[in-house]
Amino acid sequence: MVKGRAELTESDVKKIEKEIRDRKIIERPKLIEAVKEARAQGDLSENFEYYAAKKAKNENESRIRYLDNMLKTAIIISDSSNSGEVGLNNFVDVEFEDDKSRERYKIVTSIRGNSLKNYISIESPIGKALLGHKKGDVCTVKVDETVSYKVKILNIDENEDDSQDEIKSF
Repeated sequence: MVKGRAELTESDVKKIEKEIRDRKIIERPKLIEAVKEARAQGDLSENFEYYAAKKAKNENESRIRYLDNMLKTAIIISDSSNSGEVGLNNFVDVEFEDDKSRERYKIVTSIRGNSLKNYISIESPIGKALLGHKKGDVCTVKVDETVSYKVKILNIDENEDDSQDEIKSF
């Protein structure tokens, strides 16, 4: 990854463009109306509804700017991989060599990473280590210059469907 530039697939771009459209066409008019209604209630110095409506409107505008900037600076990458190799959207079962514990990860772009769902970004240390490897390979995950650990790839479930993956909020 080039510093400050996200690696996105065509699918990521479409999801971002859809969110921007929805925020501009659906959310923005509702939020502007909510600010107008709250402002009409009178004294703004103690009007919680006004401040809440303004905050929601500003958060929406901020998200639109964030997503627009992401699209402007993105590097478009392919989501295809060689058969039998860890690639984007694949589910990977790994075993940690130090304690023999097992985990199942889905390999995704950074915009879809979600550690609570075990969606691991290709830009994370473990994502970088696994990408392009095959079942049975032992990969070294470099956390930094002094810390690393090994994982063994137990299984790769090839999956090309990312339609249920959500893009991260910020």
